[in-house]
Amino acid sequence: MSSSMAIDILHSTQQYSLYSTSFIFVIGTIGNLLNILIFTTLKIFRNNECVLYVVTEAIANIFQLTTFTLINLLSAVYQTDPANSSLFWCKLRGIMVILCTLISFFTISCSAFHQYLSTSPLLYLRQLSTIKLTRFLISTSVIISLLFTIPFIIFLEIRASVCAIFNQNTLNYLSYFYYPVLSGLLPVLIASAFSFLAYNNVRRIVRRQIPIVRRRLDQQLTAMILIRVIVFIILTLPYDIQRMYTYIAKVNQSNLLYYAINNLIGAILVTFFNINYAASFYIFLITSARFRRQVKYILVKKCWGRCKRWFLHSRNQVNPNENLRSPNSSVVLD
Repeated sequence: MSSSMAIDILHSTQQYSLYSTSFIFVIGTIGNLLNILIFTTLKIFRNNECVLYVVTEAIANIFQLTTFTLINLLSAVYQTDPANSSLFWCKLRGIMVILCTLISFFTISCSAFHQYLSTSPLLYLRQLSTIKLTRFLISTSVIISLLFTIPFIIFLEIRASVCAIFNQNTLNYLSYFYYPVLSGLLPVLIASAFSFLAYNNVRRIVRRQIPIVRRRLDQQLTAMILIRVIVFIILTLPYDIQRMYTYIAKVNQSNLLYYAINNLIGAILVTFFNINYAASFYIFLITSARFRRQVKYILVKKCWGRCKRWFLHSRNQVNPNENLRSPNSSVVLD
């Protein structure tokens, strides 16, 4: 009885994961592409160092959402997880998930730190806010993230048709460092601390003699990053706690019903966790009236206008004499 119930729960979990991941992939890819478009097209954003973090995060998010979707799609197509039979896919998916997660989380933390520097009332801190520092921090984040994938390259293996880490030291590293610290408290504390400090700086920014355009941009970006960090904390911590519990409690298939229930809870929390990689654009859109106007300007005035001009130009190329003819005559006018 419990065995059949566990199988039903596992099947339902797989279906739920497939549909939820596919939906998040679609809205997330659209949102991240729009983030890249908006922040690289508008001149006011192109000259701001913090925008590079947003664009880097969006690129990492697209790769992450693609990886998650492939994991669930391949499992649904083959009716089994290909990672349990292919060592290459077993290692590759683990590496991509860890790499994209860390790059995304580090860039969120760095964007909050950089916004704190750029809004600081202290001149020497503002002078540190440069494009050179931005590129250094992004490059460092990518290199550090790559280094942290090494344990997964080495210790991910297939035993008894299960792709997992079996090395006890690596399991301890995951349980007591990776989930609670590296992808949990560390980015959460850094991002929350510096975003609140930046917000506090912005509240006093009117006292400083800076151009009004720069002041409004700092206020806009700081508010957007603060809300982004709050959502990031809410969506990240429950998943990290569940993953820590899974490794510490050594949840496995020896108790199938317990394993299935834990899998279902994990799938639901993974859905919320994955929203991290899809939500940035929509958070900015909801929380910033100015960003909504900027999106409308880019999509309606720039993109739609360009598409209309291209369409009219193509139409004129196909019918070059159409506009040269009189409405009531077939004679071509000089």
